[in-house]
Amino acid sequence: MKRDPIASLRLPDFRFFITARLFMTLATQMQGLIVSWQIYQYTKDPLWLGMIGLTEAIPFISSSLFAGHIADIIERKKIITWATIMLMLCTGLLCGFTLNNGFVLHAYGVWPIYGIVFLSGIARAFIAPSYFAFLSQIVPRSEYPNASTWSSTTWQIGAVGGLSIGGLIYAWVGFTYSYAIDFGLLLIALCSISFIPARPLPPKLEKERLFESLAKGVFFVFRNEEILGALSLDLFAVLFGGAVAMLPIFADKILKVGPEGLGLLRAAPAVGAVVMAAVMVYRPPLKNAGRNLLICVACFGICMILFALSTNFLLSMFILALSGAFDSVSVVIRGTILQLMTPDEMRGRVSAVNNIFIGSSNEIGEFESGVTAKLMRLIPSVIFGGSMTILVVAYTSFKAKKLRRLQLEGK
Repeated sequence: MKRDPIASLRLPDFRFFITARLFMTLATQMQGLIVSWQIYQYTKDPLWLGMIGLTEAIPFISSSLFAGHIADIIERKKIITWATIMLMLCTGLLCGFTLNNGFVLHAYGVWPIYGIVFLSGIARAFIAPSYFAFLSQIVPRSEYPNASTWSSTTWQIGAVGGLSIGGLIYAWVGFTYSYAIDFGLLLIALCSISFIPARPLPPKLEKERLFESLAKGVFFVFRNEEILGALSLDLFAVLFGGAVAMLPIFADKILKVGPEGLGLLRAAPAVGAVVMAAVMVYRPPLKNAGRNLLICVACFGICMILFALSTNFLLSMFILALSGAFDSVSVVIRGTILQLMTPDEMRGRVSAVNNIFIGSSNEIGEFESGVTAKLMRLIPSVIFGGSMTILVVAYTSFKAKKLRRLQLEGK
């Protein structure tokens, strides 16, 4: 049967959904880049850059299970709306910190920024499972793989735009107006989600206490070898393999390209991911999905090693774009596994467990990058991380046989 590559896009509610996700991603990625450059300007220290990730990861991880429980008992659109408003408040405060020649930061250092990053982590913890669960209510089950691909593609396009324009906008107008533009992007996301009618929650088979509900979501993931294997692979691979937190130093010390070049470097993985996502719309990686997942994560680790060794700006961008392409395949496969294998009444909690894994790998990975760069120096630390990613893939391939043999075509 011939696949319709735009099947989910034919649904008006899904179009509003990915529009909201696009502008949400534009805003959060742009804000992340501006915050990292602002912290680096004040501190010039890789450890302080890594602390950004840890500051966001702690509230994100600690709130995720409860947020997933809430997403299974409260209307998902309502959660998304209020969490987006909280992100807008955080952006408004960041903008306020830059007024009067940055009086607040001169008085208190960078600690107020870390406080806002902490609050943003809480908001993101509630947004993530609600978006995941809301998606399954907007599209029919038969279109889950197609919707997952388009949702991932939308995120990558937002990352390209947010990261590339973030550096350029800061270079042109400075921190204050950059944060003001970021606020406007979140407002568009809020308006887009408001056009989607609320959906009733899936009926729960039994009434559960809070801790019983949380435990049920955790046990479901840990008893499913395919889901656990895919999440663990992402956790440890990106925990060791990511070099994103150190890009301000690469841009400044190694490649000497400034904030404009930093924006392009941060956007390069998303560019590669968008190109790969366009391919996957027509050729989804569902046949031999487990094998494809393992190969792509290993190639991601190789890309990190090559990036660490590069001293050429264009070559570094190309390598980062390749890493994004490989990562895009793993994101789509993991998202499809979760959508197809998760019961409707547990989507919030299972997504929350997924977010703990992803939050651990991304944000704590940034902290790990800062610590290893401090201890081992910049380039050896990235080479070490890429090598550990490859070892993690080898171990997962040996231990998670069901994941290695996983086929998603026809499910």
